[in-house]
Amino acid sequence: MQKVAEILAGKGTEVWTVSPEAPVREVLLELVTRDVGALPVVAGDKLCGIFSERDCVRKAAREGRLDLDEQVSAVMTTQVYYISSDYSVEECMALMTEKRIRHLPVLEGEKLVGILTIGDVVKWINADQQFIIEKLEKFIRGDYPA
Repeated sequence: MQKVAEILAGKGTEVWTVSPEAPVREVLLELVTRDVGALPVVAGDKLCGIFSERDCVRKAAREGRLDLDEQVSAVMTTQVYYISSDYSVEECMALMTEKRIRHLPVLEGEKLVGILTIGDVVKWINADQQFIIEKLEKFIRGDYPA
């Protein structure tokens, strides 16, 4: 059972963050520049929210507009689901599915040490399935001891 710590070791622990005071316009540009769908919102060293493309769509749909000069804190999701690096990939997949989320900040204590995305989970599942397929093919061919 692979742990989040192993995935972070492979992908790196650099996490781009934004301030709750940042204007929505700047953060949307940051999403585009970084080619990501969400960014953790951090005040000081503390995670206080997550800002995603989905937040903008929801705000615009609710209010009929989106003020791009508004602070991210007015648009971000404040109920952030997070994990620690000792979670298994299966636990993360279950949480993401249940809560219908695509990004899980990784915290050690209150310190943000990484972020796990649905793409990371899918990549791991694909690699794991490929490994199993290759083992089965070797076994069927007789190249792999029982």
